[in-house]
Amino acid sequence: MGRHTVRGTAERREAPEESVAWRAAARQDPAAPDRGSPAPGHAGQPTGGEQPRTVRPLWVEEPARRHPMPDPVRAAAVRAVIVMAVTLIQAMVAFLCTMAGSWLAFPMVISSVASTVVATWAVVDVWVTRQVWSQRYGVVSAPSSTARTLRRERRARRRQERAALREQERIRRRGGTGQLSHS
Repeated sequence: MGRHTVRGTAERREAPEESVAWRAAARQDPAAPDRGSPAPGHAGQPTGGEQPRTVRPLWVEEPARRHPMPDPVRAAAVRAVIVMAVTLIQAMVAFLCTMAGSWLAFPMVISSVASTVVATWAVVDVWVTRQVWSQRYGVVSAPSSTARTLRRERRARRRQERAALREQERIRRRGGTGQLSHS
């Protein structure tokens, strides 16, 4: 093997914070003084007058464009995919048995038809689960400015009606003063 040493998987996993540059330097110089930092001048370690090198990350995490599926919908989708995969395998086996003239062809065709019904149900289940989840949790109810304005106007109208009723009640209690008589 010469100068290069082979590092095992367990050894690689024990220090996940090690950079790629350090591992490359350690492979080139197995006698590096400290496992935590490579020798000066190796892969990213500046020497006296050198500028420090920046090590690019292997990947950059980007925010998800869409929200992930809710758990009940994801579970229904996984079920549907598994049922559809089994249905396709059964259909293929039924076809091959039919082509080979095997006695197993008829039972496989019958089970494929039944599986097709179940697969259709599984796909509809995904759709129904998604609709139910959206109705229960999907819309955050927040009053819009239009709704607030309408509610404010309704309250003002009710206040005026109550004030008018109180005024009429007060006049009636006083014995009708202020009303015209017909005599």
